Amino acid sequence: MPSESPDELSPRESFLLERSSIALNRFDDETPDIYRRPIELPQQVHDWIAGWGGYSLFLTGAIGVGKTHTAWKTCRRWLEAQYGPGHPWQGSPVIRMFRSTALFDALRPNAPEGDGRALVKKLQQVDLLFVDDLAAAKANEWTQERLFEIFDERYIRRRPVIITCDVLPNQLSDVTGPRVASRLAEMCGNSIVLLEGPDRRQGRAA
Repeated sequence: MPSESPDELSPRESFLLERSSIALNRFDDETPDIYRRPIELPQQVHDWIAGWGGYSLFLTGAIGVGKTHTAWKTCRRWLEAQYGPGHPWQGSPVIRMFRSTALFDALRPNAPEGDGRALVKKLQQVDLLFVDDLAAAKANEWTQERLFEIFDERYIRRRPVIITCDVLPNQLSDVTGPRVASRLAEMCGNSIVLLEGPDRRQGRAA
């Protein structure tokens, strides 16, 4: 555990603190301005972060309730919790964020040669994968097969995924295929959070 006073940090603790700060600054630089505003996370999300043991998180709710904003903040809090100086050195954390439409486009069979395959491998291995608005994309057999490769590997290795979507995992079969939908349901377990409230885009940005 780290020393109580910052002035008493060991060289190892100082190194871990510095690496954590670099990772958080990198993540902040990648966060769109609209999602940098403070937001209160639901207690279920705090519980998921505090008790994380390889499970994934599924944020659902109507359009405009703040699912994407909540997911960005959750990624940052997860990063703070998992890669702080009080934790063993795990290498430099890697988080990848994709809107589903952009992800499906990158996985299409006519993408530049080799790019789709390389992307699948990267997304199988990153520490945390965030896919936004999963039900918005239109899938075909090819993209569903690539999604299965990504999610099956993460399912086996217990590498977490954060999903935002306006439907539940068991209603995603038409988009992801039944095998991915089934794995997502098990990966998320009880960590399916329903966000409620008015459309935040009515009168101000979400």
